[in-house]
Amino acid sequence: MAGMNQTPSGERTHIGFFGRRNAGKSSIVNAVTGQDLAVVSDVRGTTTDPVSKAMELLPLGPVVIIDTPGFDDEGSLGELRVRKTKQILNKTDIAVLVVDAEEGISDCDIDLIALFVDKNIPYITVFNKSDLLHDGGKMGASDSIYVSALTGEGINELKNRIAALKPSDEGKRLIADKISPGDLIILVVPIDKAAPKGRLILPQQQTIRDILDTGAISVVTRETELEETLAKLGRRPDLVITDSQVFGKVDSILPDDIPLTSFSILMARYKGLLDEAVKGVAAIDNLKDGDTVLIAEGCTHHRQCGDIGSVKIPKWLTEYTGKDLEFRTVSGTEYPEDLSPYALVVHCGGCMLNEREVTYRTRCTADQGVPITNYGTMIAFVHGILKRSLGIFPELNI
Repeated sequence: MAGMNQTPSGERTHIGFFGRRNAGKSSIVNAVTGQDLAVVSDVRGTTTDPVSKAMELLPLGPVVIIDTPGFDDEGSLGELRVRKTKQILNKTDIAVLVVDAEEGISDCDIDLIALFVDKNIPYITVFNKSDLLHDGGKMGASDSIYVSALTGEGINELKNRIAALKPSDEGKRLIADKISPGDLIILVVPIDKAAPKGRLILPQQQTIRDILDTGAISVVTRETELEETLAKLGRRPDLVITDSQVFGKVDSILPDDIPLTSFSILMARYKGLLDEAVKGVAAIDNLKDGDTVLIAEGCTHHRQCGDIGSVKIPKWLTEYTGKDLEFRTVSGTEYPEDLSPYALVVHCGGCMLNEREVTYRTRCTADQGVPITNYGTMIAFVHGILKRSLGIFPELNI
């Protein structure tokens, strides 16, 4: 049960450590975390792949620490490692640039700073090995700090400086801003072969917690017991939130005057995807024979019979459009850089991704002129209930 109480990766501040080979990135990571998280060696290029660790780091709280390969790596393998480092930037909330204090800022470091600025990532420059310098060799700057991973000099101040760069999540809520204390919320949760044994999926857990924090009342039921639940409640629910897979069935059971939405739609709004998902869903009506649809999931899991991404969504899109469509599914970090082969991207709600990575993926589609939508929005659209499913968000231009 302990794992179920941990802060999910998508809700943690992602802190990436970047720099040249042998600048001391791994040593700084170990000093900041107080753990032997990364392998340390005098050999250049010891870190060959990004290393991630979820942990609690005071004074920040729950974080993901990412140690990256040297950005000046060479050769064909080096190019692949540099590419992986650039991919890490897409989910980095705070960047730490580690510079060898004896060598100073290099062209490689300047290139990294340009990437931080281009991607709007708050960063701090850390001059490591300050124990090897005389005081006169230190050049102070507001966005830099001198530390020594060897002696511990400046490490506590560095942690405080990193914490000060943490993006604010004030006012960011999953559903609490749309409900009031005492409201009655019904959550419809199918239990089928795809449901994780003994637990609820993350969006369902987070929604229940947000409802409880608001002082509202949550009632959880399966779609097969929804009618009985409505009959026994004795009062009209203020909102029904359903798993998108049973959108059609729940809509047919629920009276028209009861607001309805889905966990996937709530998560898409929470991650900053919903506006683009609503705009992009109209592209379904323009799909043609031979078009390829990319179905992207942020997590990796064992696909089963009736899997929503690889089976149900292709089935619904094919039935709705009547077109001979091609489908490609990707999961985890396998999001393609080149989206030109695709007529549409259908993305999951992004519960396992942080907001920065979801934003990056959304911008990639916009930059390449490819429409993007998400599971919940697409499913509501093909079932003819998009307007109803978005009714609690009057700020959207539907």
